[in-house]
Amino acid sequence: MLTVRLPVERDAIAPDGCDVRVLVACDGASMAHFSLPAGETSVAVAHRTLEEMWYFVSGTGEMWRRAEDTGAEHTVEVAAGVALSIPRRTHFQFRSTGTEPLVAIGATVPAWPGIGDQSGRGEVYAVDGPWQATVGSGSERT
Repeated sequence: MLTVRLPVERDAIAPDGCDVRVLVACDGASMAHFSLPAGETSVAVAHRTLEEMWYFVSGTGEMWRRAEDTGAEHTVEVAAGVALSIPRRTHFQFRSTGTEPLVAIGATVPAWPGIGDQSGRGEVYAVDGPWQATVGSGSERT
């Protein structure tokens, strides 16, 4: 059994460029706190084997998702109280459009490979998104 408090400092920078604070994990899933600064746009990415569920807790923004197999795409406004899913191989990108960071709690199924390593090597791949990224990926930022 694990009990944690939200870390004050980020643990890593995700492949999409957002700050990550690792929360908890079990055999089949993991949970993290994601934060994208106000006015910033993430890198467009997709996961090879993972699915994610996000619940936004503060900020405002937009999330774009495109199904790799069908090409169906959706852009939705996000803010506190909005939840969404990111099925495996779904291309996604998000941006913070408000004056405060866009913050979400995300659950990853199965658990993120190498909880201490948020680089996404082998799991995450870059895709073309609708917006120009304004942050670098976790492998580019420090």
